[in-house]
Amino acid sequence: MLNENFLFVGALLLFVAVLAGKAAYRLGAPALLLFLGVGMLFGYNDFVSFNSYDFAQFIGMVAMCIILFSGGMDTKFSEVRPILGPGVVMATLGVVVTALFVGGFVYLLSPYIGIEITFPFALLLAATVSSTDSASVFSILRSKKQGLTQNLRPLLELESGSNDPMAYILTVMLVGIVSDGADLDWMSALRTFAIQMSVGALMGYGLGRVAVWTINHINIRSNPSLYSVLLLAFAFFVYSFTTMIYGNGYLAVYIAGLVVGNYRIMYRNMLSTFFDSFTWLLQIVLFLALGLLVDIDDLLQPDVLFVGVAVGIFMIFIARPLTTFVCMLPFRRFTGKARLYISWVGLRGAVPIIFALYPISAGLANAEYIFNVIFVVTIISLIIQGTTVSGMASWLGLSYEEPEQTFKLTVPDHIRSEFLEVGVTASMLHNGDTLKDIRLPGNTLVVMVCRGENYFVPKGHTQLKPGDKLLLVSDNNDELLQKVQDLGIKNIIPMK
Repeated sequence: MLNENFLFVGALLLFVAVLAGKAAYRLGAPALLLFLGVGMLFGYNDFVSFNSYDFAQFIGMVAMCIILFSGGMDTKFSEVRPILGPGVVMATLGVVVTALFVGGFVYLLSPYIGIEITFPFALLLAATVSSTDSASVFSILRSKKQGLTQNLRPLLELESGSNDPMAYILTVMLVGIVSDGADLDWMSALRTFAIQMSVGALMGYGLGRVAVWTINHINIRSNPSLYSVLLLAFAFFVYSFTTMIYGNGYLAVYIAGLVVGNYRIMYRNMLSTFFDSFTWLLQIVLFLALGLLVDIDDLLQPDVLFVGVAVGIFMIFIARPLTTFVCMLPFRRFTGKARLYISWVGLRGAVPIIFALYPISAGLANAEYIFNVIFVVTIISLIIQGTTVSGMASWLGLSYEEPEQTFKLTVPDHIRSEFLEVGVTASMLHNGDTLKDIRLPGNTLVVMVCRGENYFVPKGHTQLKPGDKLLLVSDNNDELLQKVQDLGIKNIIPMK
């Protein structure tokens, strides 16, 4: 009977979470915030009892593996390459600077609220919340039908996907210092950071290439669904094996996903669909579990609420902007508005809460206080920053409307031809309004036209109108892209 009750409650939580996600989309709020709220609501007064910090930490580890791997798979290296420098600086130096700013603030604030906090303890609290949250950033940026200029979206996704290792190293190091009462050893910290990042990067790239080779050469086409299971096993193996050899598993799994996503692999579309769905499931489970874990009465304690709100406001309006402008100083090509937007999308979410579980697992005194404060900071960040990601981009003039894809295609990855959707403009028809009047490269065909709600296969004498959507297939995508741009067409959507 216990198992049936567990499944019933789990199903009920998932139903409510999905409905909350739908409501969040309509209200313009982060879906993850409502998932968290659903967990808190069901956990109030132990309506659904869940109090295992260790199991919550395990759920967080599993979820982060898949979230980072899936995020890497969906990131094109051609988009990341131009912003690799600022992304890496924000993901490493940015985390350290944020931790120092916030740690100093907590240390200076503590005497005024009657709490004795040592500087290492203040730094520990700051370290747990020093990285932006990949789950929040990925889900919010990708759910908005809004493009960002100056390569801001890949920059923000790269930062959030790769800054967890730095925060993890700081958190683990400071947990050891606070528990042992030792002094800060910066040289040891730098050595640990160098080893973990180097091993993580090498293992991520190497095992990512192994995953690509294996998927393309193992023959299990009789049951294609097993490819998803195989890639899932690779994601978990990359994290666990890298961690076992003292590398950073989070960095490794993100880089492995990046490698898999940027090489040709069998059944790419099926794999992407599987990981996208599985990522959403794990995000829901993770935020529900964290919501169930917290005690609302503890969050409302004056010392927790005051420090949490103060740290949240300080981080959003002072620490994050200062960190961003310091780290972005060498990169002149970003405008002031772009830097301001980068500072605004410093979303906190599940990752800081997961890292706040480490002091509890280590048995530190007042560890639950850190957990509750970080929980309040996360809620503040999701409410203030998460609900205004889209509006801030529009207000700063950094957004544009992404064209909606008209032709829904699933193209097998082994097909070398490229498919492209373009919108017909008046300038495109200045030599004539029939298909044969449009000069396209010789290896290109217009295979379908969409006009309003109607789809049809065109012929040479077919008349075209501004606003028509054309589906093109070509063996030379670079030549095709150059040609349509020469024709003054800006509404271009690659099919893959």
